[in-house]
Order: sequence, then structure tokens, then C-alpha cells
Amino acid sequence: MPQQSANTADRAALREAVILAGLETNRRGLNQGTSGNISVRHDDGMLITPSGVAYEALQPDDLVYVDANGHWAPGRKPSSEWHFHRAILQARPDLGAVIHVHSVHASVVAIQGLDIPALHYMIAAAGGNSIRCAPYATFGTEALSQLAVEALQDRTACLLANHGMIATGPDLERALWLAGEVELLAQQYVLSLQIGGPRLLNDAEMERVLEKFRHYGPQHGGD
Repeated sequence: MPQQSANTADRAALREAVILAGLETNRRGLNQGTSGNISVRHDDGMLITPSGVAYEALQPDDLVYVDANGHWAPGRKPSSEWHFHRAILQARPDLGAVIHVHSVHASVVAIQGLDIPALHYMIAAAGGNSIRCAPYATFGTEALSQLAVEALQDRTACLLANHGMIATGPDLERALWLAGEVELLAQQYVLSLQIGGPRLLNDAEMERVLEKFRHYGPQHGGD
């Protein structure tokens, strides 16, 4: 189930978890500086990282609560990408966390406007036989929100053209894991293109793999 808070202690723990996830994106090389943003479902809205603050400098009270109507209290402003975070969480009740990063290889593929095809069975970790690249739209706009939601239809990750990557999950742990998997797949794709291009798995094999992922549950992946 998506993360929910029941009391003050839970809310404080959720804020700490968001900061730790942000620091982990930096540690894993998925993000740097003030790029990227993270949100988690909270009450009828979401908690999201603020605009223009590096994860290393974040304090729990810096996280911004944005309600279902897109309103927040005076003070810190939410990330400029709060529109697509809200749109994704509203469109997908199965999700509890959204992580957006500008990781190098995923961004390189996105700059080319390419989907990541079925070059490896771990593509199924994102829910289908490809990881889609949403068409370009200016950051922080409703247009980008709509394109992101469409690219995530029946998927849990996507690329954003000339921008970066979105990874989602029922919780922060799963979304963070998926972000790392997508970046690795993007790296494999970039490298394979340099030696003639990947030999892709066919749709029948990907259906078998997707069924295995469904059978073993979302907590499992890899060998």
C-alpha cells in the first residue's frame, strides 16, 4: 500500500525518509547539486522536496506539503516539478513515491528522444517491454505532467525527452531501487549502440518475463 502517515511521529519519519532517499540518489551517482526531486503520498496530497535546496542541506521541516488542489502554506516553495508529481500520484493510486533524477545515461537516452527497448529482461522491472520516453515539454508545466502520466501508463518508470528520468513505486525504497535499474539499463543501451546496437528480446519472451515478475512480486528483481 502507498505510504500514509497516522500521527506526528509517522510524519516526521516520512520527512526523514525523503531526505535519506535524496542523499542516496547522490551517493549512487543518480543526482547531483539541486537537480532532481522526490515526493511521497501524504494524507490527501503529498510531501515534496523544496525548490533549489540541495539534499545535503535539507531539514525535515523544509519539505513542502502540497494538497490535492495544488496548494501549500507560505514559506518554502515546492520543487518546480510538483505538477507532475501530483499528477502521477493522483492518476496512480497504486503508487506512493515518485523520484525524478537527471542521471547521466538516462538523460543521454532522453536527449535523443529514445525509448529503452527490450535489450535486457530487467526492462520488465518497469512493468512492460520498454521504458518509454515522453515527448519534450518545458519543465514545471502542466503539459509535461500530462505527457509523463501518459508515458507511465502501465509502467512504473519513464524518460522525459531532453530532461531526465522518473521512477515510481509503492514506497521510497522501491522507487529508489527502480531509478538505479533504469540508469543501468540506459547505460547498457548507450554502450550497446556503440558496438552495433542491442539484440532485443522478442515480445513473447518479454511476456514470459513479465509474468515471472508478477508471480514473484514487486519486492523481487534480478537473478
